Amino acid sequence: MQHRRIGLAVGAAVMSLALSACVAGGSGGSSTGGSAGTITIGIKFDQPGLGQQVGSDYKGFDVDVARYVAKELGYQENQIKWMEAPSAQRETLIQSDQVKLVVATYSITDARKQKVDFAGPYFIAGQDILVQSNRTDITGPADLKGHKLCSVVGSTSAQKIKDQYPEVQLQEVDTYSKCAEAVAAGSMDALTTDDIILAGYAAQDQYKGKLKVVGNPFTQERYGVGLKKGDTELQQKVNDALTKMINDGSWQKYLDDNVGASGYKPNAQLNPPKPGSA
Repeated sequence: MQHRRIGLAVGAAVMSLALSACVAGGSGGSSTGGSAGTITIGIKFDQPGLGQQVGSDYKGFDVDVARYVAKELGYQENQIKWMEAPSAQRETLIQSDQVKLVVATYSITDARKQKVDFAGPYFIAGQDILVQSNRTDITGPADLKGHKLCSVVGSTSAQKIKDQYPEVQLQEVDTYSKCAEAVAAGSMDALTTDDIILAGYAAQDQYKGKLKVVGNPFTQERYGVGLKKGDTELQQKVNDALTKMINDGSWQKYLDDNVGASGYKPNAQLNPPKPGSA
C-alpha cells in the first residue's frame, strides 16, 4: 500500500511539473520567436497619430512599427497583447517583465540606458511647443517665461524645460491629452513635447483650427524600442526588423498613413535614421 502511495505521489508531481511547463511556455513571449505564445508590448493609449486606443483597436505610427517588429519576431496579430505605457512607467514595465517591448515615443537617453536597452532609433523628432492658433507671443522656448507650460511626468520634454528654462511655470500631468485640453481651454498657455506628437493633437477634429505647432524645434529626440537590459539577442532582432521596415517602404507608409494629414514633415536630414546606433 505504501509503495502505491509513493507511486501516486511521484506521478502527481510529474503531472504538476508538466502542467507548469505548459503554462510557462504559453505566456510572455521570448527573444527567439513567438509561434507558441504571446508578446506584450507597451504603447501610448492617448497619442493621436502615434499610439491611441480607439474602441477595442489600437492605431498610430508607433503601433504600426510595433506590429511590424512583432511579426518579424514570429508573432501574429492575435498574439500581441497591448499594455498602456505612460512615460513615467516605461522602465518599470520593462524591468518587471510586464512588457517585452516598449514602442511609445520613447526617447533614447543615457539615463534610461542605465536601466533598459534600446533598439533603434526608428524616428528622430524635435521638441516643440503647441499653443492656441491665435497666439503670436510664443514662438519658441525663450518666450515661455512667465507663462504656464504643460508637459508630462517622466518625459524628456519636461526635464529639458527644468534643466534649460527653470524660470518657466511648468506643470506636469500624467498624459499629453490633458495638456492639450488645458491649452485649448485657456487654463494653460502652452504644451511642450515632440513635434510629431503635437502635430497629432493639432490635427484632431476637436482641435482643428484651434491649436497650432509653433514650428521651432529645439532638441533632437531619438525614438527607440525599449527592452530588457542585457537582452542583446532580442535587441539585434529588433534592429534587423526596423532596418527591414525602413528599406521595404513600410516606414514611410506608416508615417504617411498616420500623420501625413496634419501637414507635418519630419526633418529629412535626420529621417529615416539608421537602426542599431542606439
